[in-house]
Amino acid sequence: MTTSKHNRRWVARGLGAVGLTLPTLATAQGVPQVESESIRQFANLIRWGGVFTSVFVVAGVWFLLRLVHGVVERLGSQFVERRLAFQKAETFFQFFVYVGTFATVSFLSLRLDDKVLALIGGTAAVSFGFAIKDVIASFVAGILIMVDRPFQVGDRVEFGGQYGDITAIGLRSVRMQTLDDNTVTIPNNKFINDITSCGNYGALDMQVTMDFYVGLDQDIARARDILHDAALSSRYIHLPKPIDVQVKQVITENYLGVRLRVKAYVLDTRFEKAFETDVYVRAMKALRKRKIGPPALLHRDTNAS
Repeated sequence: MTTSKHNRRWVARGLGAVGLTLPTLATAQGVPQVESESIRQFANLIRWGGVFTSVFVVAGVWFLLRLVHGVVERLGSQFVERRLAFQKAETFFQFFVYVGTFATVSFLSLRLDDKVLALIGGTAAVSFGFAIKDVIASFVAGILIMVDRPFQVGDRVEFGGQYGDITAIGLRSVRMQTLDDNTVTIPNNKFINDITSCGNYGALDMQVTMDFYVGLDQDIARARDILHDAALSSRYIHLPKPIDVQVKQVITENYLGVRLRVKAYVLDTRFEKAFETDVYVRAMKALRKRKIGPPALLHRDTNAS
């Protein structure tokens, strides 16, 4: 009996030397209790009634945005000249709705007292920040796009090998509808350091460039007039702006030719390819009728006096 008491006393002294007591050791072994306490603390941060309400808020916002989009589509069809203005207004409306919805859901679903704010500002905020750094970068870039306005909704833009109309500018990305009827989603932060080419910049009309090639021995002046008339008489031409036909001698397939470049404005960016097709078909038909041919290899007679 004496030996048993002596052993317990010796163990207690050893634990005391390393700063532990028997109750402390028992607590250290209760790791599941610590985890369950953390889960309870996390559960206390959430307002479950607010989460239920937030579901209805998000559903209502989704329905509102769908309704506004339908109204904008109908107004754009009836008032074509105001179509871009309606789309811009819808973009700004969506931007503020997204921000307001995020703030509302946060206040409804979380108990934002000092303890919660301190927790968010600590380790959880850092880890969360690393996880969504690209999203935050795109969000900031979206704000810069809205302020700097390198392009607008409805503009015809070329970026990263893609060419089409900007249909939406969101908090995270820009959506483009290509001429092949594909929807391309581009993160906002991609536009910060890359070059973007905008064809109309807020206007409905846009300049279209079309190249024609004829031989050096052809009637260049007549060919220039034909191309000018083909563009002028097109149903898609925007007459308030000028038509320009530029002439330049070029080398094509190791022999010389003449390039005639037509620069004209289409009345609506949606008709760009229809405008090109209309001008090309009628211009080539007129050139063939006037016997104005494409570039060809010419042989000079050096013996001629």
